[in-house]
Amino acid sequence: MTILDPSLPRPGGDNPAADPVYAAKATKAAVEFESFFIANMLKQMRAGTREMASDDSVFKDPVNRDMQDMADGMVATQMAGQRAFGIADAILRQLLPAPLNKTK
Repeated sequence: MTILDPSLPRPGGDNPAADPVYAAKATKAAVEFESFFIANMLKQMRAGTREMASDDSVFKDPVNRDMQDMADGMVATQMAGQRAFGIADAILRQLLPAPLNKTK
């Protein structure tokens, strides 16, 4: 069972996507997926930067690595909250009917 399982009975009637609880959960999940996507993209970009950096670079310093990773995660969360890449919007267009899908 998932939080977005459309086969579950919903108080919204025959159309589970019309249920505001479903819409809220779908929106939250879509934004979290966009955050996950952006975080993984930043992680891969950071790994490439670390590989190309010289030995005395701040990017190679293991002391800074945890803070950089945490900052990348926070950037990903903020960007996803603003729906910067449009991934959440694309997912919501598939899951929600037009009146409920408040995409940009």
